[in-house]
Amino acid sequence: MDILLQQIINGLVLGSMYALVALGYTMVYGIIGLINFAHGEVLMVGALVSWSVIGILQGLGLPGWLVLLLSMLVACAVAALLNYSIEKVAYRPLRNAPRLAPLITAIGMSILLQTLAMIIWKPNYKAFPTLLPSTPIAVGGATITPTQVMILVLTGLSLSLLMWLVHATRLGRAMRATAENPKVAALMGVQPDKVISATFIIGAVLAAIAGVMWAANYGTAQHTMGFLPGLKAFTAAVFGGIGNLAGAVVGGILLGLIESIGAGYIGQLTGGILGSHYADIFAFVVLIAVLTLRPSGLLGERVADRA
Repeated sequence: MDILLQQIINGLVLGSMYALVALGYTMVYGIIGLINFAHGEVLMVGALVSWSVIGILQGLGLPGWLVLLLSMLVACAVAALLNYSIEKVAYRPLRNAPRLAPLITAIGMSILLQTLAMIIWKPNYKAFPTLLPSTPIAVGGATITPTQVMILVLTGLSLSLLMWLVHATRLGRAMRATAENPKVAALMGVQPDKVISATFIIGAVLAAIAGVMWAANYGTAQHTMGFLPGLKAFTAAVFGGIGNLAGAVVGGILLGLIESIGAGYIGQLTGGILGSHYADIFAFVVLIAVLTLRPSGLLGERVADRA
């Protein structure tokens, strides 16, 4: 039972990070119908920028939590500028092109960002410093670290702010109108280009937060670190119902739980043939099952047909 509780805690932490990244996928898809496969690399850039900033700030004698917060803010700003530039340079000229063109561009942008990150930060793994207390907190028969508590709290705050922004602000109404029908929204005074840029910026901020969390939780950062989390977050978005914000959150949390609990018991289930390092297969088994049995996802796709 203690193992199950520990894996549930690990799954909630992992699923929280998947949910933040999945929201970026689902917001962009809901508005312009694009799968931004470079989104995982935005997570990677956020983590590496944070690592660089921490290296500069650590010698100033600041508290660890403040160093982490400042590095996260800088990472969010850089990621937002990067995603804004990607949308403007790579995706906007192809907005009316056949669907395959922006998809290939997104894959190319992913490879380009990985290569640039490798040139800037070098290909070796970077040890991400532990800035919060490392003493674990007992929860029943399991434990949770202060870093994992921070991840859960920050995820909850980020998701709450996003839902407030989408449902209770003028920008949120403009985003929902643009997702419904950009041409009609433009006739009503909404500027679709600005709304789309804002969507990419918000998605980048969430991905950067997830990137810093990922590096802080696992203690390492590297130029290819965004590929697998990005792919799994896309799986989570599809699992929950891509285009649906609540679906992205549900899909991310459920995928994290499935993967973590599966990793804890896969050895028993397979008689020791497979170990916990095979846990990645659960994400893609879920993706295949969802696409086969319910292609619209658990909460259904909520993207309107456009005239």
